[in-house]
Amino acid sequence: MTYSTLDTSLSKVLGGRTATAFEKAFGYTSVGDLLGHYPRRYASKGELTNLAHLPRGETVTIVAEVRDVRERPMRNKRGGILEVKITDGTGILTLTFFNQSWRSQELRVGARGIFSGKVGEYRGVSQLAHPLYELFDEGVGNETAAKESSDEGSSLRIERFKDAPIPIYPATGTIASWQIERSIEVIFDSLPQDLSLIPDPVPESVRRAEKLVGYGQALKQIHRPENDGEWQPAAHALRFQEAFLLQLALLERRALLAEQPAEPRPIRVGGVLEGFDRDLSFTLTSDQRVVGERISAELAGTRPMNRLVQGEVGSGKTLVALRAMLQVADSGGQAALLAPTEVLAAQHFRSIVHTLGPDLAAKLIPVLVTGQLSAAERKRAMLQVASGNSRLIVGTHALMAESVQFFDLGLVVVDEQHRFGVEQREALRAKARTSPHTVVLTATPIPRTVAMTVFGDLDISTIRELPAGRAGITSHVVPLVEHPGWINRTWQRVAEELKQGRQAFVVCPAIAPAKGSSSGSETLEPDSEILLDDDEQPEKKTRLATVEETLVMLRQHPQLSGARVEGLHGAMSSEEKDAVMQAFAEGEIGVLVATTVIEVGVNVPNASTMVVLNADRFGVSQLHQLRGRVGRGQVPGLALFVTEAMEGTLARERVEAVASTLDGFKLAQVDLELRKEGDVLGTNQAGGKSSLRLLRVVRDGALIERARELAETVLAEDQGLHKNQLLRRALDRRLDETAREFLGKS
Repeated sequence: MTYSTLDTSLSKVLGGRTATAFEKAFGYTSVGDLLGHYPRRYASKGELTNLAHLPRGETVTIVAEVRDVRERPMRNKRGGILEVKITDGTGILTLTFFNQSWRSQELRVGARGIFSGKVGEYRGVSQLAHPLYELFDEGVGNETAAKESSDEGSSLRIERFKDAPIPIYPATGTIASWQIERSIEVIFDSLPQDLSLIPDPVPESVRRAEKLVGYGQALKQIHRPENDGEWQPAAHALRFQEAFLLQLALLERRALLAEQPAEPRPIRVGGVLEGFDRDLSFTLTSDQRVVGERISAELAGTRPMNRLVQGEVGSGKTLVALRAMLQVADSGGQAALLAPTEVLAAQHFRSIVHTLGPDLAAKLIPVLVTGQLSAAERKRAMLQVASGNSRLIVGTHALMAESVQFFDLGLVVVDEQHRFGVEQREALRAKARTSPHTVVLTATPIPRTVAMTVFGDLDISTIRELPAGRAGITSHVVPLVEHPGWINRTWQRVAEELKQGRQAFVVCPAIAPAKGSSSGSETLEPDSEILLDDDEQPEKKTRLATVEETLVMLRQHPQLSGARVEGLHGAMSSEEKDAVMQAFAEGEIGVLVATTVIEVGVNVPNASTMVVLNADRFGVSQLHQLRGRVGRGQVPGLALFVTEAMEGTLARERVEAVASTLDGFKLAQVDLELRKEGDVLGTNQAGGKSSLRLLRVVRDGALIERARELAETVLAEDQGLHKNQLLRRALDRRLDETAREFLGKS
């Protein structure tokens, strides 16, 4: 008998129609793909599911009991509506079927089963319209679903697993959880009866050391557990395997980068960096010195540096990067700084020119490259870059254009790395003749487990210490639900700061109301990271504050009469944005109403106040970044987070967490615990095959560290895994080329 393998196509085992459905729904094409679709939880036949907090608009799979069955005629059409109420013992959910009265013979009062469908609402009541279902009663089930799944194998074996946990799988509107279970049943029937014959990618020595269940047995126990004591060790073994393969991929990427040659860029005695350091009007912090010395030594090496520099908002990461750029310029090479927005690129450019002074600026000829340059400006900039006359280049995504050619690109600095896609960053690196050195900057501190999971191929430096002389920031939550009148006090505080000669930011989550809409739907900033889903308050639709409406309101506010109030957002032209930012930096504008275009890099020491409207719509790290725009000089900072989120909700908890501390590293851990796993890892950039399935960086930190230790040992003994072809194939199957590049470049 010929058995299936992990590489066998689903169409061969399940049939073409079912295989096509899985490919469309999940991207799965092989037996191994589907066996890697693990249950998200387990239910028992006696279990009832809490119906009180079902998310509207999402497909759910629930276990419940039929409470009531009624049929009524439709008002304006022929036929009837069958309404079936199911319960968890406290809440009620309605199932609605049109012209399918025969289902009343199946869905009898007292029947229990699994129900799946999209949660909708009708007259304020949650309902599932035409849901799929599978009843626990023997011989009773969804006949339509059974017919549709005729080529997927036998029906759900309820009697065979009478007392076993019921796997509940991540499902879609087209494939229900039990249909996935049926298909996996068919796959198991096609596998060898002795599951130890399924190749295990984790080396036997590692399995013994970690006391892991074998791969084949783990697959059986996680998909077909006979009791709760079976799926738990299986999940641990598969979770470890996932971490182990992930760390192998990252370590391989690091080794590959280390093998590539790079042009050494040593410090030049009497060069521009030496003069720059001599003329600095302040002393570097100890963290800046330590990180700077490490980068300097790596620039002088023959292997490309790949270093992530993380640090608090305002800790001086950009200065460290500028010193590295000057060291490369001293060697005759070029350094390019890639910024996520035109506002930030222009600010970096002006800051570099100002910091260098007229003599050094004339020698190094810094240029700015953005998409909004005129044809003549762009031509001049391209010539300076291509000829090598300009050794310091600052730009946005425009730097990746084919027309931008470098003379000798030696260093790439990526500011705020999370704002760029993998391909964009690599496109800039590819413009160098030899592998350039790379410094990645982030003002969003990264917890250790995330760093190991996403940035495992980069060396990481941390700058915690803030420059001396900062006046600090005081943060407050303005809870309008409990104290609606406090919004007036907010604008009064802004007015008080302005009277002392200071300036203020007011941040809105949206640019303008949607045209022709009265529902509060707004035009969001492009690439916005605003959290639009407020699951904690589904009944309350809070209208988002917009730049346009807030501008009108503040210009008419009696407390701010006489103050110049201007707006800034991504829909403005490059010239408009630059003019507004320059005017604000020079103190001509008192209040700047903006979207998150001012989130990073904007440095106006005289700005003392940051008001964030709808603060609960922003993430923890984003609020921390926004707050970092004030308190950057000797003027004390004040951050006011205005929110209508109710006390006790997750949305309110985010805001209160930021207000409670200025420690970005502590907030990074809070952010990790509050956010979804996919948000943390940025899996949308990599495609489905690289996203984590069982592994969770919040929960599995110790396991990830252990997996990395063992992966390092395996690679040290067998670099390239030439002696372990089984592990080599498993790694290639789990992480295809696109996913490996994602893991290496993120």
